[in-house]
Amino acid sequence: MLKILQRHLYLLAWCQVAEILTNQLTDLGQNVTINCSLDLKEVTWMVLNLPDPPVLILRSFSNPPATFYFNNSFKQKYSVQSKHNLFIKEVSMDELGVYYCTNIDRTAQFSNGTRLDQTTKITVPPQVCQNHTVVVQPTEPTLWQTVTVIFGLLSVVLVFALIAFLGVFKCFADRS
Repeated sequence: MLKILQRHLYLLAWCQVAEILTNQLTDLGQNVTINCSLDLKEVTWMVLNLPDPPVLILRSFSNPPATFYFNNSFKQKYSVQSKHNLFIKEVSMDELGVYYCTNIDRTAQFSNGTRLDQTTKITVPPQVCQNHTVVVQPTEPTLWQTVTVIFGLLSVVLVFALIAFLGVFKCFADRS
């Protein structure tokens, strides 16, 4: 079940990448704060670096204020500021990606993604081999990728609706 949920989150986040993202530029080695637009009592932060699956970073609770890290190594790099804003200490290439604050418990609310990218790009000269130049072109999402993402989004909504239905059904069964 956890693996299915992880894959649904991956597809949902992938779908969100196709939507409008907030770009936040930084120099490597600098500290960064990413705002969470959701006004909730508890929020889960995750980062997406395609083609890897999303990584759950931490869960933030506002009352009482507390933070749960999904991996203890994240404590050295990430922390939470007021209003569930994510603070990243000394950004490296590993932290660049698309960040989401979300509530994955009941309603599966996602904030608009924030793409954290470096200010200065490293330019790599084209490779030349026997009088031929190899040019790497960035690829745009194709139609089948978009359809796959939409299917994934609908699957996530269906899974959460099923979980909610089963929870309500169990509550009624326990009462009778």
